[in-house]
Amino acid sequence: MEAARPTVEFDHHAPEFIDDPVRRYAEVREKCPVAWTESYGGHWVTTRYEDIARIARDDETFSSARQGDGDLAFTIPGSKALPQYPIELDPPESTPYRELINPLLSRSAVERLVPMIAAHVTAVVDAFIADGHADLVQQLTNPVPTAVTLDWLGFPREDWKRLAGPIHDLFAARPGSEREARGGMGLGFMGDRILQLMNLRRAEPTDDAISWLVQQVKPNGEPFTDDEMSSVIFLLVAGGVDTTTALTSSTLVHLNRHPEDRKRLIEDPALLDVATEEFLRAYPPAQSMARTVTRDTEIGGCPVAHGDRVLIPWVAANHDPEVFHEPEKVLLDRDPRGHLTFGIGSHRCPGAHLARAMFREMITQVLERLPDYTIDPVGPTPTESWGSQSGWDHIPVTFTPGPRRGTAGTKSSTGLDVQLLTLAAVEPIAEGVVALRLTGDGDLPAWEPGAHLDLILPSGKVRQYSLCGDPAERDSYTIAVLREADGRGGSLEVHDVLAAGPAGGRDGHGPAGGRDGRAAAGGRDGHAVSIRVRGPKNHFPLVDAERYLFVAGGIGITPISAMVRAAEARGAEWTLLYGGRTRASMAFASVLKDRYGDRVELVPQDELGHPDLAAAFAAAEPGTQVYCCGPEGLLTAVENTVGDLDLHVERFTSSGTDRVAPIPADATSFVVELARAGRELRVPADRTVLEAVRDVLPGVPYDCEEGFCGSCETRVLAGRPEHRDTILSGAERAAGSTMMICVSRCSSDRLTLDL
Repeated sequence: MEAARPTVEFDHHAPEFIDDPVRRYAEVREKCPVAWTESYGGHWVTTRYEDIARIARDDETFSSARQGDGDLAFTIPGSKALPQYPIELDPPESTPYRELINPLLSRSAVERLVPMIAAHVTAVVDAFIADGHADLVQQLTNPVPTAVTLDWLGFPREDWKRLAGPIHDLFAARPGSEREARGGMGLGFMGDRILQLMNLRRAEPTDDAISWLVQQVKPNGEPFTDDEMSSVIFLLVAGGVDTTTALTSSTLVHLNRHPEDRKRLIEDPALLDVATEEFLRAYPPAQSMARTVTRDTEIGGCPVAHGDRVLIPWVAANHDPEVFHEPEKVLLDRDPRGHLTFGIGSHRCPGAHLARAMFREMITQVLERLPDYTIDPVGPTPTESWGSQSGWDHIPVTFTPGPRRGTAGTKSSTGLDVQLLTLAAVEPIAEGVVALRLTGDGDLPAWEPGAHLDLILPSGKVRQYSLCGDPAERDSYTIAVLREADGRGGSLEVHDVLAAGPAGGRDGHGPAGGRDGRAAAGGRDGHAVSIRVRGPKNHFPLVDAERYLFVAGGIGITPISAMVRAAEARGAEWTLLYGGRTRASMAFASVLKDRYGDRVELVPQDELGHPDLAAAFAAAEPGTQVYCCGPEGLLTAVENTVGDLDLHVERFTSSGTDRVAPIPADATSFVVELARAGRELRVPADRTVLEAVRDVLPGVPYDCEEGFCGSCETRVLAGRPEHRDTILSGAERAAGSTMMICVSRCSSDRLTLDL
């Protein structure tokens, strides 16, 4: 085997990887995708997405556990670091520790942390915003993740600065360097501090994460030892701090070098939701990890031996041209589904939701509060090694000084700053549609028909919703939101989290209506629900004209309803052609028909088919302004038939990529047995396995809910899965021993899962 080894000179900690971490991997991929290097005692270098993903998912053949001399084995070179559970254990040994932390880092748990994250970012930016200059690493991207992570866990405030520097040093240092040693010494007190906090929280629990952790036991009822629990908490600190620092810093450098991207994000803040995944793909903080081969096998046709070490660089996978078109380009509206920045398999990063939330808040406040920042001529200073983790030590910038906020939101008339509004009322107005009335302190910024708000949802998602109330009512805004089960998750969050109030959640059934059908917003404790918004902004203004033809489809009626009111007030001639699936699903239909009579033509599809666009346009007089809002199919049909009439349409930001429907049209119900939980449940035809399982095990891991990230991969002990993911190979599908429970279902009557 030795003679057959394709060998390259390769050191992923070398300075050249700081200058261009992608180029060297691309050179190896082109020459020999799987190659041996003598660096650090010898190891294999992999460069293809397919090989890296396969290795990361095969814990039996490629182990994360410490070997022989006891060095930490999931990096190359290894180190004498403290134990870090569960990342350095293989299943099933890692399972109890993974299941311990999953509930703390679930999407719903992180949503509850968003106000705290916003408060920390606001306070940190407030500290330098008036100066007009700052070091964005030392004063923003390092302090914020440190403060958020340690505050969440329950560390005292005096530890935050004390830990921020040493953690950054450990991740930034070249292996064996003086800086690495200095970082280790700086963290010397942390073991004693963790033990002290554990004992304090056992005696007097609070609402922090450590208080929750020390109350948990293993599945067999045995308590976790102090050493085991300390290891878990140490990993939560190490994993939560400097990785997000690196991602945010790299993104800020990118936006300085590419002002066109910065301009797009400032003008269209909703784009950050999609762009976050592209920044993750392009600038993975964890550049690589490592595994140890447990038995003779092959990687991409290349034989590897028991005991060999293997480097799996996420950055190389994320730039594999076989998977990502033109991977060297950062395309803000690319949908880089399947990027491996958070890893894949049993050790996929459990903190993905928290990382995204911190990143989005930091980038959002930079773009809102110092949008003209410029990196000083001295330039940014990268960390001394990008072999295991990328990052920056300094990003000195200059910007126009701004005001301190003191709170997480401020009122603005520019449409670029954040307003913190109150959800005053929720009203069901059609089948699957709720109207939300938002109020502030006094009069709100003015708006005109066609305007919309950017809602910043608890998860950090940004969604655009048209204003559909009366512009004359300055004390409130009204939006209407259609629940879209197969959408991108924003409308579900509005219905199940915001509209349900603090007491609700994704498993709630929405607000309880009063006698008039209107529900006051608020949770069980009576506290109002706060919503962060940007706007109003108007990319769909109603021009002055003598005649209008309004065409609306489904929830597209929201901006059109305000335009109808304005056209009537102006004394213009107008007609409305309004189509929908059913009469019951058409918001404002009866109100519009009762108020305006024959000028409103309602076309429920189940009764009358599709609107006759050709006839409507043929009847319109020259000079008629046509306004259309609705689903893409309607917009395309209108564009193809409108002829010479002046057309105005509105489209909101979308990834533009087809999504896997979580539930197929021919879905049926089946029974799922949760073997370790000792529970049995029925999955109805209109729910996913994941949704049903979360009723019983709310901490079960998940992320994409579309079958491409691997977070929810679960062992199948009995039954035949119906695979609908994009991860498993043909052989894995045939074996039926594992499944992605977010999209895959059952082709037999029941499944038994290792949960």
